[in-house]
Amino acid sequence: MIRQLGAELGDDASVLGGKAYGLVRLLRLGLPVPRGVVIGTAAGRDYLATGRLPRGLDAAADRLGGAVSVRSGAAVSMPGMMSTLLDVRPPLGPAVAAVFDSWNTPRALTYRRLHGIADGLGTAVIIQSMVYGDRDERSGSGVAFSRNPNTGEPGPFGDYLRGRRGDAVVSGEERSEPVAVLRGGEVWPALSQALAVVERHYRDLCQLEFTVESGRLWLLQVRPGGVAGHAAARVAVDLADEGIITRGEAVARVDLERLPRVPLLPGDVPPLTRGLGASPGVATGRVATTADAAVGMTEPAILVRPATSPLDLHGLAAAAGVVTFRGGPASHAAVVARSMGKPAVVGAPIDALHDGLLVTIDGSTGVVAAGAHRPGRPAVSPAEARLRAWS
Repeated sequence: MIRQLGAELGDDASVLGGKAYGLVRLLRLGLPVPRGVVIGTAAGRDYLATGRLPRGLDAAADRLGGAVSVRSGAAVSMPGMMSTLLDVRPPLGPAVAAVFDSWNTPRALTYRRLHGIADGLGTAVIIQSMVYGDRDERSGSGVAFSRNPNTGEPGPFGDYLRGRRGDAVVSGEERSEPVAVLRGGEVWPALSQALAVVERHYRDLCQLEFTVESGRLWLLQVRPGGVAGHAAARVAVDLADEGIITRGEAVARVDLERLPRVPLLPGDVPPLTRGLGASPGVATGRVATTADAAVGMTEPAILVRPATSPLDLHGLAAAAGVVTFRGGPASHAAVVARSMGKPAVVGAPIDALHDGLLVTIDGSTGVVAAGAHRPGRPAVSPAEARLRAWS
């Protein structure tokens, strides 16, 4: 049940979990991944049914040497819904049990219900040698996309935190910098190459979670796809132009008849505050500064928080959109909002946003405006026009 995380593993994501399956692919592509072992989804289901953990956990961790990370890895992505334990050394039983148990936390159950994910799938667990984004001034952690997931624009896009571990990036608890701050530095060539390699392998926009330890790049997770709407059209057209997919494949990837016209606020609407657009769309509602307040509102709510966490999931589900003060395009609020198809603005000063205030947010431009505003409908994008011509 405990197997070395290596290129020889041949099982699919339903057996290894999505995270371990992606790590195996990265290893096969010759990319840098910390050493590790995987406990498959069957062991996770067995634990939830019987309470028994697989034997040999500590022996497996001892072979890795030093401190380890213990992460969940469900077959279907559930961002931020389950536990991660960092730096946590043998005995590992309690840490592995905590990750398995987090499959049935209220937030995980709610997320699966919202996304139609079966409760019986269970999760795998990945145990890996720790790499430290907070080791020194040449260290840090980030999340990088091969293209902008909101617009489809080519080129590395994402968040980076100097001198911090990866959980700080994903939580959005701290203000991140654009991943482009690494441009010209020692790790930029390796990161750019890794993004290009995985995009060409998956033939789609990809997302990498990474840590830089004393100037050395380590990859911790890969996710392909996950982009929709006009960004999906732009990505499909550009990949066809670059020869990665055919024009026929580009047309097949985008349902032109259901392609949403992502609305935008008119340019003359004065902003009350402004941040970074993290999930496209426009929503109007009254500010709720707690998840419980958003759930309790009888009219549409805009959830406004310094940052969101899995504990805010019920509020995110109830709200029409979300605004956060901290975090970037890879933060919890941004990732969950995109998965739900709701507008999100991150990194916006929120001092002027009090409970009950009527606001309109634009998840493309990052504008938050006072009052209700009717959005405009943009013209057909060049990418959509080309897809229609090809079809």
